[in-house]
Amino acid sequence: MHTTLIDAATLSQHLQDPNWVILDCRHDLMNPNAGRDGFAIGHIAGAQFANVDTDLSGAKLGADGAFRGRHPLPERAALIATLRSWGINHDTQVVAYDAHGGMFAARLWWLLRWVGHPAVAVLDGGLAAWQSAGLAMVTSNDQRTPGQIGDRPSLVATVSVEEVVANLSTRARTVVDARAADRYRGENETIDPVGGHIPGAKNRFFKDNLTAEGRFKDAAQLKADFAPLFDSAPQAIMQCGSGVTACHNLLALEIAGLPGAALYPGSWSEWCADSARPVATGTD
Repeated sequence: MHTTLIDAATLSQHLQDPNWVILDCRHDLMNPNAGRDGFAIGHIAGAQFANVDTDLSGAKLGADGAFRGRHPLPERAALIATLRSWGINHDTQVVAYDAHGGMFAARLWWLLRWVGHPAVAVLDGGLAAWQSAGLAMVTSNDQRTPGQIGDRPSLVATVSVEEVVANLSTRARTVVDARAADRYRGENETIDPVGGHIPGAKNRFFKDNLTAEGRFKDAAQLKADFAPLFDSAPQAIMQCGSGVTACHNLLALEIAGLPGAALYPGSWSEWCADSARPVATGTD
């Protein structure tokens, strides 16, 4: 069972394995069609396309009409139905990849763990690693027999916006923001019209989890990198712009042997939608 990362060579040996499901999670926040267009041009054999906006996210408005963020979690039943449509069973090995350092594949990794499925890994180095190894790309689409995965106890933790608000007073937990430094400081109005960060949050840009070659750093280096941010992983809350790239930090923590941090799914896009919530700028 692969539960964090898998390399291209290992994946290439399982392309014909009926109990493996490969999912292409390519996406572009500024061009919603880019992922599917890229998939049509070429993808790993047997891969199916996972749309970040629709398959891996839910309705932006809650039942009460409140804005839940740009990429709120899907309803669990809807996610299970989607996973079944991809042919996933309880014993299926799932592999997710993208072309962006794992920033979108990590969201799928986390969602499967959210519904209790541990056998999911991210292709280390993504599509670039696959292509640099000289491995083939295809344009054909495979149809899978529907799977029978069901909802099991979650392997991960989440926190609500109310819990993050309450933490402003207690500071019992450390919020870690996965966005780039300029967004964290409130200096990128193109992406974040309301700039800044949650007061007290620390910044850990998700790309800092990667080597210059675009692969994840080793466990020892990641553990050392996260050490100054919090005392223990279960005391930490991971967030980002909309709950997607925060999953990259959560994957990095798992690789480092530091499990237990929670995801704030709504993240900055939900937080800043209510002007009553405080905003910090610059660096704390």
